[in-house]
Amino acid sequence: MNNKKLHIISFNIPYPPNYGGIIEIFHKIRILSKLDCEIYLHCFYYGREFSDELNKYCSKVFYYKRNTSIMANISLKPYIVNSRYSEELIKNLISIDAPILFEGLHCTYFINHESLKNRQLFVRAHNIEHEYYYHLARYERHLFPKLFFTIESLRLRFYENVLKNATILAITKGDYDYFKNKFDKVEYIGPFHPSDEVIIKDGKGDYILYHGNLSVTENINAVIFLIKNVFSKITLPVKIAGKNPPVMIEKLVKKFENICLIKNPMDSELTELIRNAQINVLPTFQNTGIKLKLLAALFNGRHCLVNKKMIENTMLDELCVVADTPEEFIMNINRLFQQPFENNMILTRKEILKKFYLNDNNAKKLLNLLN
Repeated sequence: MNNKKLHIISFNIPYPPNYGGIIEIFHKIRILSKLDCEIYLHCFYYGREFSDELNKYCSKVFYYKRNTSIMANISLKPYIVNSRYSEELIKNLISIDAPILFEGLHCTYFINHESLKNRQLFVRAHNIEHEYYYHLARYERHLFPKLFFTIESLRLRFYENVLKNATILAITKGDYDYFKNKFDKVEYIGPFHPSDEVIIKDGKGDYILYHGNLSVTENINAVIFLIKNVFSKITLPVKIAGKNPPVMIEKLVKKFENICLIKNPMDSELTELIRNAQINVLPTFQNTGIKLKLLAALFNGRHCLVNKKMIENTMLDELCVVADTPEEFIMNINRLFQQPFENNMILTRKEILKKFYLNDNNAKKLLNLLN
């Protein structure tokens, strides 16, 4: 696996790794670099600063300004693709002969370019994009974003056929099955994430935790559901930790003495919150891709209480307690809060997680695909 080369095209600057797919991309780069892969990183940028940290892991880092004007949306191509067009990108890809990894459909504008026809082309499918945007539209309350998400979902559905010329790297078994039914070259490689090993405290914690990016509609809906229907109905201490919580969440939390809000915790602080909690409660209403916060809870935390959509197609059912109704959440919280997390539970976690979710193993799978 030594002396492998790889172009990686990222839809945004993958540092700091503080949300969704950006977390997955950064830790992929980190682990591939550790395994002596020579990485040429191409970043579209908007709203994030250039990062010297990336130079530690990459042979070279290129930056391209994303076109976020209204004109980028006037196209049959999806906006997330059309807004990531750059002549400099294709010139740089041509100049260095190496396989190319497109991070999501977002970055695939040049996937059918004549000059790349003899290259190995990989597309990391972070989820099934048209389904993801359909769910965004479904839960969006405001008219114009809802209309945009609906149109983008339709454009992505038709655009997806560009993947026929690449090897698709699915991030979940469910996504693998979907793409395998449509395309010939599909591989399953689990997600990359911050946790390189399972480090869990045994015994008991003294609070319940929900964590997530609270600027995302999906997570806002999950928190509102939990506060109104679950956390407000119990007297046990609850902590909600997340990035950029809206004012409505702050106001809602203040109504209940047993709930506290921790805004914008540092990565190290969030890890400690996960490790010291007795229960990590993580429902979702959108079963697309893999939720990295679930892996953070399983690699670092004690009991994990989720709904069915959170673990669908993850092969993690055995490691979580499942609840779907408020009554089921409350019943399981009261039960698990009294149950110490024991050494045999930690050993089970390690055995199951190492099959599909260890970073080193997944990086070796990827490197083995490179000619």
